[in-house]
This record gives sequence, C-alpha cells and structure tokens, in this order.
Amino acid sequence: MGISILLGTFAVLMALRVPIAFSLGISSVCTALYLNIPLLFVAQKMVNGLNSFTFLAVPFFILAGQIMTEAGISERLVRFADTLVGRIRGGIAQVNILTSMLFGGISGSSVADVASVGSFLIPGMVRRGYSPGFSTAVTVTSSVQGVLIPPSQNMIYYALAAGGLPISKLFLAGYIPGVMIGLSMMVLCFIIAIVQKHPRGERHSFKEALKITGEASIGLFTIVIIIGGIVAGIFTATESAAVAATYALFVGFFIYRTMTAKKALVVLRGSLETLAMVIAIIMTSSAFGFLLSFLKVPVVLSEAIFAISSDPIIVLLCINILLLFLGMLMDMGILILILTPILLPVAVSIGVDPIHFGMIMLINLGMGLITPPVGTSLIVGCTIAKISVESSLKNLLPFYVLMIVILSMVTYFPQTSLFLPQLLG
Repeated sequence: MGISILLGTFAVLMALRVPIAFSLGISSVCTALYLNIPLLFVAQKMVNGLNSFTFLAVPFFILAGQIMTEAGISERLVRFADTLVGRIRGGIAQVNILTSMLFGGISGSSVADVASVGSFLIPGMVRRGYSPGFSTAVTVTSSVQGVLIPPSQNMIYYALAAGGLPISKLFLAGYIPGVMIGLSMMVLCFIIAIVQKHPRGERHSFKEALKITGEASIGLFTIVIIIGGIVAGIFTATESAAVAATYALFVGFFIYRTMTAKKALVVLRGSLETLAMVIAIIMTSSAFGFLLSFLKVPVVLSEAIFAISSDPIIVLLCINILLLFLGMLMDMGILILILTPILLPVAVSIGVDPIHFGMIMLINLGMGLITPPVGTSLIVGCTIAKISVESSLKNLLPFYVLMIVILSMVTYFPQTSLFLPQLLG
C-alpha cells in the first residue's frame, strides 16, 4: 500500500501537470503520513540532499554555461567548425554536429545546446536547402553529446545520487562515448548528403581561418581549465567550475567585449531561476528516494529483473529498455536522482562498475531528451524550426538506430567508458 500511495500519487500529480518538485514532495509527504514517519525526518532528508560539497559545482557550471552563451561563444564555435568541415558535402550538417561536440563540452547541457546553437543553425540549414525536419533531427540528436562530454550537470546529479562518486572519473568516462556519438553522426550525415545531394559550404582563406580559430580558442580554453585542472590535480571539480565561471566572465567583458552589465543581469537572473528549480527538485527527490528505499522498492525491482534472467547480458538489456521507456516520459535530471539508488545496486550485483553504469544511464536518458512525448530538446528544436514533433520523426529514425548501436557498444564493452579513467587514474 505504501508503494501504491507513493507512486500512484506521483503519477496522478504528474498527469495533472503539477510541477515535478511539488509532485515529488506531495507524494513523499502523503506516504510518510501513511507510514507514520515524522515529517521532520522527511524534511531532514530533503536538507541532506543538498549537504554535499559536490553540489557546489552545479551553480557554477550553470553560471559558466549561461555566460558563454550570452557572450557569443556559440557563434564563434560555429565559425570555427565551419573552417574545419564546412567544405565537405553536406558541410553545414557536419558543422552542426561538431559545434554541438565543442559547445556541449562548455555548456554541459543538451537543451542549452539546442536553444543556443540551434537558434541560428536550424534556420541557416533551411536557407541552404535542407528540410526543416532534417535540420532539426541533426541539431537535437547531436546535442545528446552535451550530457556526456564534460562538464555535464547530469553527471554531477548522478554522482550525488550514487553516494558521492568522483566527478573527475565520470568526466573522463564521458569523452569516448560522447565523441563516438559525434563521429558516427558525421559519417551518417555524409552518407545522407551524398544520397540526397546536399550542398557544400563556403571556402575560407587561410588568413580568415586563422583569425576564426584564434577567436574560438579563447572560449574553448574553458574546457582546458575544467578538465586539465581536474586531471592535473590543480583543483577539484567544484573548484574548476568556479574558475571556469570567473574565466568566462573575464572573456565576455574584456576579450570578446560582448558582455554588458545588462547582459550580466540577464545571466544572473537566468542562472538563479535554473538553480532554484534544480535545488527544489534535488531536495524533494531526496525525500522521494528515501521512501523508495524504506519501502524496499530497489529489492522488489531487482527480484523482478532477476526473475526474468540472472544473465548479465539480459539484466542490462532489461535495464536499458526500462530507462529508454521512462526517458520518454520524464525529465532526465529527475530520473537520474530517482532511479540511480534503485538500479545501481542491481547493476553492481552483476559486476558493472558504477562509473560504467553512469554512462549507460546518461546515454539512455539522453535519448529520452529527443524522444516524444516529453523530449525537451526535441520540443525546443521543433519550436525553433516551426514544425510539429510528428513531422520530425521520419528524419530522426536513422539517428535513433545509430544511437541504439552506440548504446549497445557502451553497455557491453565497458572499456569504452573506463579506458580513460583507468589510464589517467
């Protein structure tokens, strides 16, 4: 009955479109009252959800991403990517994917990637003769790299939900899967460009390319600060986020000179709004997760999965199907916070490394961002392209198939995730 009240209340509130933080909180309170658990204890669990040094990285990464977007870094990255791959067949599609790879490493957010890069790349592709559906498909699917290539806010959520995994290892583990997605999409777009005879881009002179590269490298140095500083042991992930935000502010005001006091206020307001939402969700999901554990939901789920099969291959297949299904219905960050305490013990029991499982979860739920009905990144992309979600699905199918192949490789070949963390310690 406790499980029914917890999950049933949550499902009803979600169906009524109650904000997710309130849905989690109300269902937790109702269940606690039924189980005679003191509400003060529930409140303590909510506060404990934020009582982590790792969490301090979240506001700084949000701030750094907002600053770099407002400072015009995305436009410079597009021009830089154009000098590298713009001349090949279907070059602007390749530019789109490469820009997402670079920008994802700065913003750490798939939705931010689509909203920022897609706002001028999708219309630009349409003007050059690409269909709105294909332009949207390339933009939203390539944005999934943003949840894998560091810095990724969702990796921080996973580290918190998993009980404090090292952020540096998670960041390193995301590089190979993220780059695999990007390169495989570039190959697919090249094949489609040959079949559909997509146009080539413009050629840049050496002098112009050198200038563009110099401008873009200033913004890309943010990645060097974050990853290089962590790997070299200069500072922690949390400290790197603060340094990156400070550097981004310096670049915007004094190097690019695109940041003004008015824009800075917009950045702070946007960052605070995002952070307030994140804090509310983490607090209420902590209480929700505690009640799931109290009611032994992880044990029930693991028994159900092992009742199907105890073979690790089948168990991981069941977990992937579950994550893909739930990713279509709920936001990525929420699912990471709720499902990690449930599914991670199941994965560890069959010998899966927690770092490796994090990459499996991120790819699955990243695909949820581009899958109806709740695919946030897909909705943003379709809004920019002024098309319906339904009309984009045909163009998305080849990319879905490709991502399932990548997901299978990452799932069943752990070294795709663990090679860099093991190599660099």
